[in-house]
Formats: sequence, structure tokens, C-alpha cells
Amino acid sequence: MDSMKLKHVRFTDWSSETSLSSNQEYPIDDGLYPKKTRPIGRILGSFQRGYERVSERITSLKNPLSTHCVGDWPRKESGLRKTVLDPQRFVRSSSQVFGRGELIDDPVAIAKRYISTHFIIDILAVLPLPQMAIFVIIPKTKTKAPLLMKEMLKAVILSQYVPRIMRIYPLYKEVTRTSGILTESAWAGAVYNLFLYMLASHVVGAFWYLFAIDREEACWQKQCKKYRGCKDTDFYCGDHRSGNTATLYGACAFNDTDENNNQTVFDFGIFRDVLKSGVVESRNFPEKFFYCFWWGLRNLSSLGQNLQTSTFVGEILFAISISVFGLILFSLLIGNMQKYLQSTTMRIEEMRVKRTDAERWMAHRMLPENLRERIRRYEQYKWQETRGVEEENLVHNLPKDLRRDIKHHLCLDLLKRVPMFEKMDEQLLDALCDRLKPVLYTEKSCIVREMDPVDEMLFIMRGNLATMTTNGGRTGFFNTFDLKAGDFCGEELLTWALDPHSSSNLPISTRTVIAQTEVQAFALKAADLKFVASQFRRLHSKQLRHAFRFYSLQWRTWAACFIQVAWRRHYKRKLDKSLREAEDRLQDALANEPGMSPSLGATIYASRFASNTLRSLRQNRARNPRVAQRLLPLLPQKPAEPNFADEDH
Repeated sequence: MDSMKLKHVRFTDWSSETSLSSNQEYPIDDGLYPKKTRPIGRILGSFQRGYERVSERITSLKNPLSTHCVGDWPRKESGLRKTVLDPQRFVRSSSQVFGRGELIDDPVAIAKRYISTHFIIDILAVLPLPQMAIFVIIPKTKTKAPLLMKEMLKAVILSQYVPRIMRIYPLYKEVTRTSGILTESAWAGAVYNLFLYMLASHVVGAFWYLFAIDREEACWQKQCKKYRGCKDTDFYCGDHRSGNTATLYGACAFNDTDENNNQTVFDFGIFRDVLKSGVVESRNFPEKFFYCFWWGLRNLSSLGQNLQTSTFVGEILFAISISVFGLILFSLLIGNMQKYLQSTTMRIEEMRVKRTDAERWMAHRMLPENLRERIRRYEQYKWQETRGVEEENLVHNLPKDLRRDIKHHLCLDLLKRVPMFEKMDEQLLDALCDRLKPVLYTEKSCIVREMDPVDEMLFIMRGNLATMTTNGGRTGFFNTFDLKAGDFCGEELLTWALDPHSSSNLPISTRTVIAQTEVQAFALKAADLKFVASQFRRLHSKQLRHAFRFYSLQWRTWAACFIQVAWRRHYKRKLDKSLREAEDRLQDALANEPGMSPSLGATIYASRFASNTLRSLRQNRARNPRVAQRLLPLLPQKPAEPNFADEDH
């Protein structure tokens, strides 16, 4: 591609200094733009540099201190500033042969295109011509101001508002086309459409006031022809007027007594109200403004049904335009406001329809009342937490970097609370975060039952869980533990995933998990955990084995039961030892008795004690196997140790 052609930047961040320097390095001289446009480029470049300096100063004043969050990406150098996308960029039509065309962002090319298209229209639209005519020109004119300035105002208004409409409407269509919406809030959209309707009412009232002066002038002109010596100068300001001024004014004035007579002189039609009210002669601007505004709003809303026109063609056309535009604007106002206001209740209506469908389905399937109540409670809790927004679908449709950052923000702290996962590097944590799915559980929901397959690990965000085990349903064994925000359950799945030789069958749950309150959590499925665990085995084995044993509920339960069994065995052995020591002491005492014959009572006592001791010893020997058999079932099966060793592939 020729270096002399227009440069284009797409999907790249460029600093303003770079763009300006590149503009100077590659001049625009490809036959489309002559070299005499270079001064314009230098002028635009100087304006751009000045604007950037002012913007930097304002930004530095607004943000004197900058805060950095943990986990933010490193910022680029201060010189590499991102440029805001210029809405004046355009695609050259000659380049739209293949693909999307060449995006032109050169200031000189944009300026030349703008000057040749919309520059004159924008100048006419922004000049304060009506304000200059009313506040500057008319007060300094002492002779022909009232009527001639009125005609000038018509030309000024047409030259001002027609260009504005020509520019506003395309910009409005462009904004709605590119962004899809004009306002973020539904109420803001409704107020915006209502404001447009009010503005149209003001414009109609202003034209009604201006045309009323036209009709009064027409009445004066008609009456002037009936009097000899009446001239056009009698309508102007100054001292050169004749004595017919009062006569002309009286002939076209309105009074309550001669209203019918005035209609025979001149029919003012729809302008009768403004002339009769005296608003035209009044110098009270708020009175003029609000009276004309109310008249325009009333007739636009009623579609001009109460307008009684004269036979004057211009007046009839004005009344027709009020009816037509009133119908169009009123329908647009009602339609747009209904659209915006319905958007606020759209989710509620969807929820109502879903509840109705669920009730019909439960009635059709004849579900019991307890199941129906649980379904209703879950739907209500899901609505309260999500407001009808499918969070998983919303995040899934985002680009990968946004999805990673969102999951990183929501789930990273939870994962780092798991001792097994805090040893991972950032890449593996990001992989885990990307695979976490949000789940909701209502109060008293049974999440997993003992002896059922475990298909996911749960990381609790909010709420409390109760876990309990009976060691496979054995009598006399019961263990319970409470989980809160930041805890996890389902570690059997982690052992299964870390074992490279594990089968495809999911592990069996050793505990029953029940929600004590409403619970928000993230779930990690078995397949996702298996994928991440294939890289997790490369870490240090001994440290992870100790961490897994220490924080696992399954290992904690087994260790507690093992300590209980060991203590009971130790206590039994200690009791047997004490009995043997007592028997030995008795035998030693009898052996050391003097040579004289023992008494009959001592002999009987010694024989009884010996028989009881021997009987207890025999019973203990016979009962020891049964005690061992009874204690062993109380000890749960030792959990399988995960394989953290490195694998040679």
C-alpha cells in the first residue's frame, strides 16, 4: 500500500502526539486533496493540542489522587493516552470494494469533508439570529419595527430552525442506530418524549401568536381602505402618523359589548381568543408565553377539534397542520411513553407469566402441596436475587476478557479461601473462575444426600449449610457440621478429580448437605474440575496432602472417629491393667500371710474375691472380641488420598 495514501487506524490505541506527528510525516497528496489544505491541518492541529492541554488540566483538577485496586492490570505509560473515537470519522466510498472499507481519521480529510457538507448548515443553526433580532435590532428601530420586524422574524425563524431540524434528526437516528438506545433509564425516555411534545406545543403557540398579529394587520389594512387619507405609515411608530390611528384601532379592537359587530367587520377565526384576551398588546412576557403555550398544548391534545376557522386559506391550512401534527405527535407520545414505561414492568410481567405457567403445570401433574410450596418459594427467591436477569447467559455472551474479569472479581476471593486452591497460580485460578456457575438454594433444600453421586463442588457466597453423616447408615453414628460464607463442600469430587487412575463413575457423597437459610453459591462441575486438576498435579505433593487432610470434612470426621475408637481401646486396656494389678496385690498379700491358720471369715472373703476376679477376667476375655467388633463399625472408612505426584506422560 502506498505510503502517500491516507492512513487508517483500526482497533489500535494511538496517542495524540503520535497521530499529529504521523500527519506531518505523511502529507495528504494523493490527488484527492490538494496541498493547499496543509495550513488548515496545522490550524486544526494547534486547536487539537490546545484542547488536549485544557482537558488534561481539568482532569488533573477533578482527579488529584488516583486509587489502585488489587488485581488491576498495569497501566501504560503516561504518554500513551487512549484517544476517544471521533464521530466525524468516515469510510471512503472508493475503498468499499472489499470488506468494510478504509476508516479515515485524518483531521485534514475530515475537515475538508465537513466544510463541503454540513459546515454552512451548522453555522446557520448555531447563530443566535432570533435573539439578535428581538433584543438588538427591534429596540433600535423607531419607525417600521412592529410590522416589518414581524416579517423579518419569520425569515429568521425559518433560516434558524429548519437547519437545526435538518441536523438534529440525522444525529438522533445515528445515535439510536449505533447505540440502540437514547436514554439509559425508562423514565428518562418517557420524560424525553413528553418534553418533545411540550416543545411542539410551544412552537404551535408561538406561531399562533405571530399569525394573530398578521390577521390584526390585515384587519387594519382592510379598514384603512375605507378611510380617505389613510396611509401605510399610520401603522408605524413615530410622530408622522395621521389621525386615523385611533379609528383603525377601534374598528379592529375587541370588546364584550360589540363582539358580534366585530365579527361582521373582520372574521379573526381561531385568533379571536388571543386578540380578545389582550395578550397581544400586553408587555408581560410570562403572560404571553404561558397563554400561547396553553393554547398550543390544548389544541394539539384535542387534535384541533374546537378550532372555528374563518374562510382565510392560510388560517385553514394552519388549523389543518395542527390537527395532522397533533395526531402524529400524540400517537408518537403515547406509543413511546408506553414502550418506555412498559420496559420497567416487562420483567415483572414475564415473572407473572412464568408463575401462571408453573401453577398450571403443577395442577396438571397433580403435585402435592408441599412440592408446590417449595417450587413457589424457589421462584420467589430467584426473582428477588436476580430480578429476572439470567446472569449466566448474560456473562456467557460477553467477550472472553470481560467474562474473565467479571468472574475474577466475583469468585477469586472465594477460591482463595479454599486451602487447596490458594496454592494455584493466576492462570489456573482464572480457569477455575471461568467455569464457576452461580446457583441458588432456598431454605431446607437438600442439596446432596449421603451415598448419592457428587457431581459438583459448592463455594458458598451467602447463607448457611448443615452437613451431616451417619457413616453409611450405621446405627449409633452421627456427625454434623455447619458451613458458612466462604466455606466449601463436595471435596470428594476433588479427590476423584486429582486421581489420574479414577474411573468415570462419580464419587459417592459421605455427607448430607441441607440449606439452613437461603444460599447463594458458585458450583464447579465435575468435568470442569477434572480438566483443571490435570494441571494441578504438578504442584508440591507433601504440602498439598497435608492441607487437603487438614481442611477436608471427610478427613476431619474420620480423624475424630479414629481418636474416639483409640481412646476407648486405651481406656479398656487401662481398666484391664488395673484389675490385674489388684489381683496380683491380693495374691501377694495372701502369700505373705504368717504361718498361723487364717480365720474362717478371711478365708471366705479371699475365696469370694478370687472367684469374682477370675469370673470378670474370663468375661473380659470373652467380651474383648465383641468390643472390637462393636467399635470397628463406628470407625468410618479411611478416605482415599488424592494423588498429587507428578505424572510422566
